[in-house]
Formats: sequence, C-alpha cells, structure tokens
Amino acid sequence: MDEMRPSSGAAAHLGLASIFPPGLQAIYGECRRLYPDQANPLQVTAIVKYWLGGPDPLDYISMYRNAGCPGQDVPEHWHYVSLGLSDLYGDNRVHEFTGLEGPSGFGFELTFRLKREAGETAPPTWPAELMQGLARYVFQSENTFCSGDHISWHSPLDNSESRIQHMLLTEDPQMHPVQTPFGHVSFLQIVGVCTEELQAAQQWNGQGILDLLRGVHIAGGPWLITDMRRGESIFDIDPHLRQERVDKGIETDGSNLSGVSAKCAWDDLSRPPEDEDDSRSICIGAQPRRLSDKDTEQIREALRKGLEIKSKSILPPISGQRHSHDRPQQSVGHFQTQQISRSRKDSLESESSAAIVPHELVRTRQLESVHLKFNQESGTLIPMCLRGRLLHGRHFTFKSINGDTAITFVSTGVEGAFATEEHPYAAHGPWLQILLTEEFVEQMLAEVQDLSTRDVCKLPKEYSWPDKKLKISVLPDTVFDSPLQ
Repeated sequence: MDEMRPSSGAAAHLGLASIFPPGLQAIYGECRRLYPDQANPLQVTAIVKYWLGGPDPLDYISMYRNAGCPGQDVPEHWHYVSLGLSDLYGDNRVHEFTGLEGPSGFGFELTFRLKREAGETAPPTWPAELMQGLARYVFQSENTFCSGDHISWHSPLDNSESRIQHMLLTEDPQMHPVQTPFGHVSFLQIVGVCTEELQAAQQWNGQGILDLLRGVHIAGGPWLITDMRRGESIFDIDPHLRQERVDKGIETDGSNLSGVSAKCAWDDLSRPPEDEDDSRSICIGAQPRRLSDKDTEQIREALRKGLEIKSKSILPPISGQRHSHDRPQQSVGHFQTQQISRSRKDSLESESSAAIVPHELVRTRQLESVHLKFNQESGTLIPMCLRGRLLHGRHFTFKSINGDTAITFVSTGVEGAFATEEHPYAAHGPWLQILLTEEFVEQMLAEVQDLSTRDVCKLPKEYSWPDKKLKISVLPDTVFDSPLQ
C-alpha cells in the first residue's frame, strides 16, 4: 500500500542531498533544476520497498505543480515523476550495474502531466498507481518502453467515465536526460488518449499521432497535457485529420507496428485431427509442441525490427547465434495486446524452455489449407496488417498469449521466410507463416475492412477464400480461454 507525504528527499540544500544514493540524487537534481521553488514536493511512496519484498517497483513518485506556459497556451498542471525504473542505489539490490555507458536500470523513468482542475490544491494520487502498474509490467516482463510506444489499457485511466482509456509515450518536453554514476536515464511521458487515437497509432505510428495531439490545444497541446475531462477525440475536433493526415500517412509510410501478442490460433486443415504426427498449434487432448529457442528468437527479432529502413523487409534467419539487442529504428509498445519491441531478455521465450522440442527434430511443413482464428481485438488489426504492413512489403506477427502459437503474415518482399510463393503456408512446429501476394492482399482487404472497428459485428464471423484454401474466423474471447481452445 502506498502513502502520500511531503518529501525531504528532494531537499535542495547539500547537507541533506549528500545522504541520498547517487542515482536518486541525479534525478532529484534534474527536478530541482525544473522546480527550484519546490524542494519538498509531495510524494507517493511504497511503504514496503520492492527490494524488501513489496509489490510496487517504484520507490517514489514525486508530484509537482507546474505553472504551464501562457505564451504557448499551456495550462497549469500537475507533473508526476517516477523513481525506481532506473538504478537509484548502485548496489544490485534492484538493478544490475552494467556500466556508465549503458542504461541505468531500465534506462528511463516515467512522467505524467495532468491538467489541474479549478480549485485543486493538491495533486490527485491515482496517476501514481497507474505508473506503478506500468512499472510492474516492465519489471515482470523486463520489456522496456520508448518514445512512440502505445499502451492499450481499455479502462479510464482514473477509473471514472472518461474517454481517456489508453496511453502513448513520448519524451518529456522539459525533463532532460541525466547521466548518473550507474548509467544514463531518460524521461518518458505518459499521454492519455482516446480509443480512436490509439487505433490510429496502431494503424500508422505513435509519433504521427503525438504530433497531431500537439497541434490540438484541448487534446494535449505542445506539452501533451492529459485532460481526463476531454470528451472528444482529435478526429471529432477536426474530422479532416483522419483522411488528410492518418490515411495519407498509412498510404505513404505504412504502419510501424510489426506484431502483437494476441488471442489467436491456427488449424492445419490439410490433415485429419487424428493424425498423431500433426504439429499444428491446436491439439485436442494433447499439449502442442513448443517453439524452439531459435524459432522464438527469430519471432522476437521480427517483432523488434519494426519499420525497416532497408529496401526489403527481412526476417532474421534461424540460427543458433544470439542476436544483439540493438535499439530498433522504430518500436511500438502495446500493453494488453502487448507488442514490445526491445527487451533485456527474450520476451517471447517459452516459460518452460527446458521442455522445448529440439530445433533439429521439428521439421518445416508445407500446408495445403489453413484456418486462422482470432479474438475480436486481434481481428481489428487484420486490415492494418494487410494495408499498413504487407502492402508495404513488410511482415506482421500475431503471437499467442496463451501458448507458443505464432502466426506471421509475410509479403513477397520479405526475405528469410520459410513460406514461399510456391508453398505459401508453412509451419515450423506451432509457428505458422503465411505468404500473401499483393493481389491477394488487395482482395482480402476489401472483404475484411469491416473489422477495422470493434463495434463491427456479431461473433463469430467468418471469412473464406476457397480458391486459396484459407479461412479466417473471428471468435469470442471465451473460445481462447478454454484449455481445449
């Protein structure tokens, strides 16, 4: 349980500052630069620290009153700054020290700017719990966030009736990156957004939607301040933005969302269900085969690649070598459908890696006919996958949150795939690849466009292309929650 108290930890005078750990001092120093008149801000603090067994990874969340900037039409607001995602102590109690040149801990802290309501004399504390929730996810998954990431939350951020139910992440406009004795720390600001804005970020990219939000005063303005009372999306405020900016952006740039974790499954219709040698992903009365660590690494790399700069999109080859964790050119963070682009570990690895089938014993099979199954939320991303990825010569992966199943759509421009134009459906254990020609993508897109909105249809809904021997079903969540699927 958290408590709120005035902080002596941010005391400005050097006598007290010297007693605090160097990592904490570095962040306090940046806060003091920005708020020299608020040396003792209110803080929400974890009563039992994470490193003592408590549930909340953030030791503190400092809360400041920001006067805004009248010259830029920036309103007064509350400014929240987390402490704990970076290494505050340098003694390995929470984070492993990796050197001065690398990131401190996860390499970032979270911030949040909430519009101050008239008459408010103290900051609301609910943003602190929101930040703790995001931090718990980061610590448990070891997946990191970066600017442009989007997080689907599916609930008002403050548990009210607000339309602000999701988040984008961007660089904090005032907080400068700091160098600590334990590595560098940047500050990522949480920006509350409506469902329509989240969907546009998925279909195009987060940075593009952030730029649109900056240009609409009541939707965030230049400092991207969240107003929980905002009742209109930027597309309600200016309907031309969708067609003139988002649709044109998708047509020109495509989408930089390269994959999601999802509720999905696939059936190999080429074989009867009683075939004991079937290595498809749906097995009744038996456990599906697990992905090898090599396949897992390739899928993880495919998700991490994001928007390719090269002329051709490339799926990394299957090999025994571990790939370096370079910073991606573009990345997209997704929380509930969870596409995370970079990680301190292999975020798609099977939890039971000791039980995986050796790579050499799992052969790649060419399939004649396949049936793909998605829940409704995953289904809404199929048009984006086709329009924003495959028509731009890229790939897109759905990775099951319920097991090792993975479905990767690839275009003919993607290199390194084991699906080919001659054999467009190919499976390696529970990992299915589907190669679609541009002509077929256009045909599919015309038929599945109604999936673009979540309010589409009564489930189940089925799409079928008999000549291509492909069927897609969009099913209720309960189908995927069943142990037998």
